[in-house]
Amino acid sequence: MRLDNATTEEAHSYFMDHYRDMFVHECGDTSVAISAITETSHNEEDGKEKITVSDSDASTRKTIVGEYINHDIRYHMAKLHKERQIADPDVIFNNRIREMKSLIKKMPYERTAEDTKQLFGHLKTFEDLSKQVSSKELRDLCTSVQHDTWRDEGYTVFANTGFHIILRGSVTPVTCPWIKVRGQPLIPAATTTSSLSNVELSVGDCFGTLERVDGPEPNSRILCVQIKSVPCEFLKIHSNDFKRITDRIRENETAEKISLIQSCRAYQLWPRQSLLKLAELVEWTKFPQNTVLVSEGFHCPFIVFIRKGECHVLKEIKVNTTSPGGDKKWKKKQVVVGQMSTSDSFGEVSILKEKPITSSVVTATQVDIGIIARERLQELDETTRVLLLQSNEKYYKTMTEDQIRDEYINQEQKRRWNRYKGDVMVKTMNASGITPGHGRWTSK
Repeated sequence: MRLDNATTEEAHSYFMDHYRDMFVHECGDTSVAISAITETSHNEEDGKEKITVSDSDASTRKTIVGEYINHDIRYHMAKLHKERQIADPDVIFNNRIREMKSLIKKMPYERTAEDTKQLFGHLKTFEDLSKQVSSKELRDLCTSVQHDTWRDEGYTVFANTGFHIILRGSVTPVTCPWIKVRGQPLIPAATTTSSLSNVELSVGDCFGTLERVDGPEPNSRILCVQIKSVPCEFLKIHSNDFKRITDRIRENETAEKISLIQSCRAYQLWPRQSLLKLAELVEWTKFPQNTVLVSEGFHCPFIVFIRKGECHVLKEIKVNTTSPGGDKKWKKKQVVVGQMSTSDSFGEVSILKEKPITSSVVTATQVDIGIIARERLQELDETTRVLLLQSNEKYYKTMTEDQIRDEYINQEQKRRWNRYKGDVMVKTMNASGITPGHGRWTSK
């Protein structure tokens, strides 16, 4: 190769073919000559390079694993993009709209579970939609949303059969309001077309209804908008799909509530019609560990059906205790007299007879329960209320003072015995020089 600035094509090719031989691989046995390297492979994911070397006589071969530096710019740019967080809200919004369009352009049967999950995350950010539906309903709606395109300006879109989110273009509302909120009546405002001409709904805005609205006449213009800029692209949730999904969710929840109630021993022989009436009043809720659901001597605020978790039943008792100073006095103690878990219920007799409950109930773990509030029991007919009381009265039992005292003595004896055993064990280990976790007592 010549030393001047110019070089020949042959010298350039020679340099490009052999320039790697100038570098020494600092991995494994550095005494291996570069000429002895016979095979080289690398893994771009973990950055490791595997080098196979052999002696000059090729009689022995060994493999060395070392660090590999990838010189492909695409590899480093991909890592940079993963680490960089986009903070600009406009960029985030535009990316969201673009992803939504690509997802809903697929037919519903072509969307994967990952597509549905991504679409669910995007739709949660639209408050006009998310505040009207539960997470479960929205997740199911993601499987049936449709893509709607309008290419002609000035056309009227009748939105009384579905909910629309604008993904491209803009529209002008013909009537006010242009959104009907679920569960609320639609009251048209006294506005004129000229007053709405300055109102424009653009990308990200919503119009229409989840619940189908039948107008007073076939060509009713309620919830109508007019195409202003084309092409217009909408994400549409058809009201028929919404009704089908909500009905299915309601049926599944009712069946689950009936199954829970019927699993309780007091309701196993109930007719289905009575179970259905009771299930319509049940509401799901959760309580964390160590929550007092009801206190002894107070009226129970609701009937409880335990779906998952455990609860302790406690009774209050007065016991004569001796203080460290030798003084004796009476104290109130809580005694665990029972335990309730899945498929147990309580509170029926206390509510129906208007009597204070005779025991306290405290959650031992986090519990998922179905409750019927005291006020909602007024919705039951007299026959169902009588059946509810008769079914639970035979299981309603109270403990006598002597039984509670005996239970307290048994629990206190067990507690003292366990504490005595622990003290003896600690003293024995200390006397023998045993220190758990050190020396020969280290667990393996």
